[in-house]
Amino acid sequence: MAIEGLKDVVANTTSISSIIDDVLTYVGYSIDDLAEFASYEEVIYLLWNRRLPNQEELEKLKEDLSEHARIPSDMVHYLKGISLNHINPMAAARTGVSLFSFYDRNADVMTDEANYLKAIRIQAKISTFIAAFSRVRKGLDPITPRKDLGFAANFLYMLSGKVPNELEEEAFNKALVLHADHEFNASTFTARVCVATLSDIYSGVIAAIGALKGPLHGGANESVMNMLKKIGEIENVEQFILERLANKEKIMGFGHRVYRNGDPRTKHLKEMSRQLSALTGNTKWYDMSVEVEKIMKVEKPNLPANVDFYSASMYHALGIEHDLFTPIFVISRTSGWLAHILEQYENNRLIRPRAEYVGPDKQVYIPLEQR
Repeated sequence: MAIEGLKDVVANTTSISSIIDDVLTYVGYSIDDLAEFASYEEVIYLLWNRRLPNQEELEKLKEDLSEHARIPSDMVHYLKGISLNHINPMAAARTGVSLFSFYDRNADVMTDEANYLKAIRIQAKISTFIAAFSRVRKGLDPITPRKDLGFAANFLYMLSGKVPNELEEEAFNKALVLHADHEFNASTFTARVCVATLSDIYSGVIAAIGALKGPLHGGANESVMNMLKKIGEIENVEQFILERLANKEKIMGFGHRVYRNGDPRTKHLKEMSRQLSALTGNTKWYDMSVEVEKIMKVEKPNLPANVDFYSASMYHALGIEHDLFTPIFVISRTSGWLAHILEQYENNRLIRPRAEYVGPDKQVYIPLEQR
């Protein structure tokens, strides 16, 4: 019997992350603890190695990421040589990873050592490339990553040219940690299907980006911000939401396929959005978000806010362009994709499901001249 959308189908085993009774864990560690205490670099190590690093191991990972963070000058010339104004940033991210492979002589070498180094290179360069894309399309020169900044701070610095303050770095680090992995979501499963053919890591990440580009998977936080802009002011929230619910329109940022009683990641970004909005002196978008959530709790209590809802106002408070929200998802989720790709290689079997045929039957071929 076919199951629409593979809902609740268990496709394989994994030791990377789990969602059980609305609790999200990475390698058995609660997302609440990781969001509160871990750096994104610790989470990368955890996902790739199935354990937390010691100090020496963490410093080595940071050094490796820093060493490979710069992108080739040819790629910058490429960005400057074309008109970027009409290009979807997710398409740019997808193309960027493809270009990374051009500079890797071992792109098709499938040893464990070569694959791990490819993972380092992709993880290190993806944030640099997205920041460069953002700046070049505005007529600005890309900013070289700094070796003295952590992963989260470096991206914000490369984007704006300003070193983030402590709260900004904390908020963005939490966002990266919270989005890093999420079991067999659509993009992760796409990556595993791709590399199960023994295709290379670059192809797996490109396939995952292609899946995340779809608005039913990635893009929800940008859609939340677009909705808030349409609402305009807090006094318009109730009428706007009630009218859309009456018309059976989807309210972006609410509900989730695998959570029944709420997304455990939401509360962390809600608090960061609150603090950042207060810091900037502009709480309008956060206040509107809270009002939307209040109405939804009454009208649709079975559709609680998900991780995308408050990430929208949080990223806005960080001064990030709205169409970069989903590419930021790419930066974070790359760590999870790479972990799953490496795990797929460890005990690989081609992923080849069957389909239930529902088309016409017993048709007879009619020669062309008789049709």
